[in-house]
Amino acid sequence: MPWTGSAGQAARPRSCSKMALRVPPLLLLGLLALGTNSCPATCRCYSMTVECGSLGLKEIPASIPPSTQTVFLQDNGITQIHQRELAGLPGLQYLYMPNNCISALEPGAFRSQQQLLELALNGNRIHLLHGSVFRGLEHLRVLYLAGNQITKLLDCTFCDLQRLQELHLQENSIESLEGQALAGLSSLALLDLSKNHLRTIGRAALRPLISLQVLRLTANPWRCDCALHWLGAWIKEEGQRLLSSLDKKIVCSEPPRLAYQSLLDISGNSLICIPPVVHVEPLEATARLGADLRVSCQASGYPQPLVSWRKAAQVRAGPAPASAKPPGGTAALSERGGGGERFDSDTGSGMLFLNNITVAHAGKYECEASNPGGTARVLFHLMVNLSRPPLPPPPHDYPAAGDVSREPLYDMESMDFNALSLATQTAIAVAISLLALVALLLLAMICHKHRKRKQATKEENILYVNDYSDGPSTFAQLEEYRDERGHEMFVIDRSKPLFATYKDPEGPAGAFPGLPEPLQDQATQTLEGEEEGEREANELFVSQGLAFQPQIAYEIHC
Repeated sequence: MPWTGSAGQAARPRSCSKMALRVPPLLLLGLLALGTNSCPATCRCYSMTVECGSLGLKEIPASIPPSTQTVFLQDNGITQIHQRELAGLPGLQYLYMPNNCISALEPGAFRSQQQLLELALNGNRIHLLHGSVFRGLEHLRVLYLAGNQITKLLDCTFCDLQRLQELHLQENSIESLEGQALAGLSSLALLDLSKNHLRTIGRAALRPLISLQVLRLTANPWRCDCALHWLGAWIKEEGQRLLSSLDKKIVCSEPPRLAYQSLLDISGNSLICIPPVVHVEPLEATARLGADLRVSCQASGYPQPLVSWRKAAQVRAGPAPASAKPPGGTAALSERGGGGERFDSDTGSGMLFLNNITVAHAGKYECEASNPGGTARVLFHLMVNLSRPPLPPPPHDYPAAGDVSREPLYDMESMDFNALSLATQTAIAVAISLLALVALLLLAMICHKHRKRKQATKEENILYVNDYSDGPSTFAQLEEYRDERGHEMFVIDRSKPLFATYKDPEGPAGAFPGLPEPLQDQATQTLEGEEEGEREANELFVSQGLAFQPQIAYEIHC
């Protein structure tokens, strides 16, 4: 009874029709009446079929008659399937629930449906399948899972479906199949994996399908490398009877040099892989108790290797068989517990995270990178420091000389000066002394420069004047009358004696009446510091080209 997407297009089972002909009319009417009385609200019930499509249901109705063999629940809003919802339907043979919102299937949800022949869950939101979901479906023939959000098929997902004949997985997001994902499907005749995200598929994945007749692998982004070499050869030989002319067109998406080419048209020499190369940094480390650790494992190759970490245990020393000794006489590594303690893996680069380190974390860890081209491994050695950081000593309380050898080692990141070696302490002391010396030299240079600047300022305060008897000069002319240091030459008008003598008892402050304060300041600047006598004052003015009596001052024009 194939599912075509709607209840009206599905034919009734032949066994149901023959059974209806043998039932007496009165008994048939009684069964119909009983079925009508127990039919779920808003659903339609006829014969042994319950049709509840497009009703906006959020869960499977609880009042479905126990004798029902076919249930249509398409186009609703059901989100989950629980075992208790189907426990009262042991005779159910056909269950159609496409186009709902189912995202989770409870383990053992179909345990009571041992007579189920067809199960349609296409067009939902299922993203992960576990093998325990289909437990009890020993007679299932057809399974529709197309149009979901499945990304990966785990090992032994369909191991309980040994009589399954059709498996529809098209239009999902499947990226990979584990080696035993299809194990147990010895009766499978049709497998549809088209329109997924498959980039490669291993030969071991299809090996359990001994009864396979139709295989659909088109519309996938295939990566044509050495891992698909077997598929091309298989299609040319054994796959001729399984693939139609359309299904044989497996088109490559990468590498770029082979993009858009058919796998059948590519020679085997062009399907190459680059074995992985692993780099671990650092190769060994020492950590304190309670600390956190992160170690990087980077891998390169084509296709990009898968990286994983696992804890390895050193084989105990002792006699070993000759066949077990590795070359070079080094001790071999065995995985603890048969598989070792595995950690999260990443593509291309894997990080080892260890939080709150204890003594149990000490040992060797193995980073493994693998791709179809091969496998590479690198060991990382972790040592755990059992000593605890010491308490800070009290001020001015230094340990005795005999206790130094018994002091615990400080952490490398410690900032305690006493934890440093003698050479390091000496180097730091020398560096501090040099810095102090440089600071003193800079201070001396600044003081010297300040003194020179002060002396230069004192010289600039001297007023230089010149005697031009032809009268005041214009501003343009004054621009020409400058000495070597840039001082302006002032013009003196002899016809207007203005200032008192230098020996005026009123002092310099009162010697220049009527003159503005700025000019008084300039005029008195020549008087400051001239306690050596009138002779030096006369020489100063003569040297500047002035020929007038030292006790007479004149009006200055500029």
